[in-house]
Amino acid sequence: MKTIRPGERGILVQYLQLALTRAGYVTRPDGIFGESTCRILRSFLQQETDCVVNDEIWERLIPYLKGYTRHTVARGDTLFGLARRYRTGVEQIRIANPEAELLNLKVGSVLTIPFDYPVVPTGVAYSSLLNEYVIEGLVARYPFLTVTEIGRSVMKRPLLCLKIGEGAKQVFYNGSFHANENITTPVLLKFAEEYARAFSGRRALYGVDTGRLFHEYELSLVPMVNPDGVDLVNGFPLDDAYYDKAREIAENYPDIPFPSGWKANIEGVDLNLQFPAGWEQAREIKSAQGYTSPAPRDFVGEGPLTAPESLAVYDFTLGKEFRLILAYHTQGEIIYWKYLDYNPEKSGQIADYFAAVSGYKVEETPLASGYAGYKDWFIMYYNRPGFTIEAGLGTNPLPMSDFDRIYEDNKGILLGGMTQI
Repeated sequence: MKTIRPGERGILVQYLQLALTRAGYVTRPDGIFGESTCRILRSFLQQETDCVVNDEIWERLIPYLKGYTRHTVARGDTLFGLARRYRTGVEQIRIANPEAELLNLKVGSVLTIPFDYPVVPTGVAYSSLLNEYVIEGLVARYPFLTVTEIGRSVMKRPLLCLKIGEGAKQVFYNGSFHANENITTPVLLKFAEEYARAFSGRRALYGVDTGRLFHEYELSLVPMVNPDGVDLVNGFPLDDAYYDKAREIAENYPDIPFPSGWKANIEGVDLNLQFPAGWEQAREIKSAQGYTSPAPRDFVGEGPLTAPESLAVYDFTLGKEFRLILAYHTQGEIIYWKYLDYNPEKSGQIADYFAAVSGYKVEETPLASGYAGYKDWFIMYYNRPGFTIEAGLGTNPLPMSDFDRIYEDNKGILLGGMTQI
């Protein structure tokens, strides 16, 4: 993690403030490294310091971003004593360590100790690194979750897939295809956490039996398809060469604000215009709009599936048997459910259900955006229900202050993606 100093602003300062708050030293995650944050950091460290957050200090803070720590059992340790020491719950430790003999701890064994707060933060900007930390934290807390890498981005960031459930009915949700639509990442992560917590406690999730969900369905989530682009939009430190190239691309499109208007991957390819479902028509439409070379948005690439992120999602899909997919975007509070004249069985019925539980409108995709999307290809290739969900209202990127409303509107869709097939 990059060293940060007093006076700096940005996403890393937000992560410092989040970690301090979770450690019990409450500070507002405003992204400003001022005297207040410095004073709180000194309290956390229990020493006078110049408040330079270097690798050594980040090492102490990062467990609070991941939501757990590791403890090597010493003589005299007990389950209840560890729960008191780390201010967490006995049941949380038990769930995270299903193989351990917790009432007869073995000296030298290593336990996962989850902290007593949700792993998924909803008040800070996301980055590829935070996405990785959160997924690691979820799998540590709930070992019945699994994580796989389905590919790598242009900058070699891992494209991570979180899986929950062991059933025969496979479904797939993804988010952050577009860089400035990254509020969709915590929407998917929070749903995964709520589902995992309910299942581990043998509780229902919004009235649905999670035991039945887990044993009937396999839910795969790729919360961040475009990690490089998300990092660019949210100001996470990038290699200078990639940042400079993106800025150079953006200078050719002065009407698109930089970096907030950036939707593409780091090389200027729109990942949701990369799929072999009318790609040639998409190229004609976008070329007529002036997008004929790498751009912050709407450049279809030199051919379908030339961007590694889109190719990874394509290959991953071909290796599964998904009965339904949800592609999360922002904004508009709209549900898109068709591609051309394809009408997979139950698609219209499911779209109407999603509208009823969310308050969103059901519409057909406008012609100017109606080709080469992931949802379009999935429907065409499999003739199964696929949906683009345009969450929230406003100007992208939507502020994190909109998160609670967006999640409340979409939790019925996220649950219904399993129960309605």
